Amino acid sequence: MILDKTDMRILKNLLVDARLSSRQLALKLGLSTVTILTRVKKMEQEKIIRGYTAMINHEKLGYDLTAIIEIYTKKGKMVEIEQDISTLENVCAVYDVTGESDSVIVAKFKNREDLSKFVKELSSRPNIDKTVTNVVLNTVKEDFRLA
Repeated sequence: MILDKTDMRILKNLLVDARLSSRQLALKLGLSTVTILTRVKKMEQEKIIRGYTAMINHEKLGYDLTAIIEIYTKKGKMVEIEQDISTLENVCAVYDVTGESDSVIVAKFKNREDLSKFVKELSSRPNIDKTVTNVVLNTVKEDFRLA
C-alpha cells in the first residue's frame, strides 16, 4: 500500500492522539467520516496501524531503571534467542543489529536487584555467549512516534 498525503495526515493525528474518533478526525482534517473510516480500516488491514495504545510514564509506575543490553549469541541461534527474549516481561524492545553484538534489547526495571536477577538469568540461558549491560542515566527523549 502506498500512503498519500491524506493517509499521512491521518497517521500523524492518530500518533498525537489515538483516542480521536473518526468523526473528530474528519472535522479536524476537513474530510468525511466515511473517508476516515475507510482509510484507517485499510491501514489496519495492511498492518500499518498495528494497534492503539497509551504512552505511559514508566517511572511513575516504579520502573526507575532502563537498561540497554547487548547480547552475543552462538552462531545460528540468534533468531530463536530473540524470539524467546521478546516474551520476557521487562523487555520493551528487541533489535537484531549490525556491529559486534548480535542483538540489543531495551528493558525496564523497578530496581537494581531486578536488573541484576534479569541479567544473571539472561546470561545463563543456553546459546548466549555474553551480555553487555548499559544503564541509562537520564532519558532525554523516549518517543517512537514519527510525527
